[in-house]
Amino acid sequence: MPRVGAIDCGTNSIRLLIADVEVRDGAAPVLTDVVREMDVVRLGYGVDRTGRIDPAAMERTLAAADRYAKACREHDVSGVRFVATSASRDASNAAEFIDGVRAAFADFGIAPEVISGAEEAELSFTGATGDVVAAGHPGPYLVCDIGGGSTEVVRGEAAPTGSVVLQAYSADVGCVRMTERHLASDPPTTAEIEAATADIEAAIDAIAERVELSGAGTLVGLAGSITTVTAHALRLTAYDPAQIHLAQIPPERIAESAAELLALPREERAALGFMHPGRVDVIGAGALVWDRVVARVVAASPQVSVVTSEHDILDGIALGVARALTG
Repeated sequence: MPRVGAIDCGTNSIRLLIADVEVRDGAAPVLTDVVREMDVVRLGYGVDRTGRIDPAAMERTLAAADRYAKACREHDVSGVRFVATSASRDASNAAEFIDGVRAAFADFGIAPEVISGAEEAELSFTGATGDVVAAGHPGPYLVCDIGGGSTEVVRGEAAPTGSVVLQAYSADVGCVRMTERHLASDPPTTAEIEAATADIEAAIDAIAERVELSGAGTLVGLAGSITTVTAHALRLTAYDPAQIHLAQIPPERIAESAAELLALPREERAALGFMHPGRVDVIGAGALVWDRVVARVVAASPQVSVVTSEHDILDGIALGVARALTG
């Protein structure tokens, strides 16, 4: 049974998955977690404003990369893939980041892959849909991944034997980018929220031109902003992945939760038992993006069910490594 490593380095966080791979005849590989962890490093801090990765953010991220490379060595993985997303696409000093990661993973012979938004979206779809299909939620599937700098929406079909991506688009709206661009007050003012909403709606217009939103059976939401909104909608007192994964939340409850999170001052957001410290400052923007995406999809597909997945691009990356190793 091969063991693989996957690293997803986004605008707000860097995450590691080490998993054992079960290969089954005629079916997609199955992953069993060995290590799954996250560090909020804010690699994309200031990139929207300056065009460069902040030196302190670079240092935090490369320190996490060193730890993750050590974990991969200690767990004797057979293959590793390191995927870098929005901040690394946008920054003028991205080469320094790439060189640092290449040095950390030198014994694996890999460099970070600065992937396109379309590939990011496809990996998210692959990682997110396996358990959703197994749980009986109907297709076609729309998968929405809200990151720090961008939001990906993918439409496709999925089955236990694999998935087929039909359409995908990445828009430059995310929880960090929208917070830095619009939500300066604590809590944000009505005018700030309206300005952010206009930006988000324009991005969804662009998504809708490229990804068909009508006729969807299930909208799958993933990544930290959406799982945090789900925890709030479920009124959890602590973050519980088992309750969040595959939770089906009514659209009106998502809207209520987004409004509540936007209205809370920082101190009260930080006191929520499920809130990761690294999401306190950006959850309002992330919740607003998710609320607007849900509203647009429901308007186009009134019967759609909205499901949260704890599995995402990180699982898609690991599955890609597994397929490369097993053929």
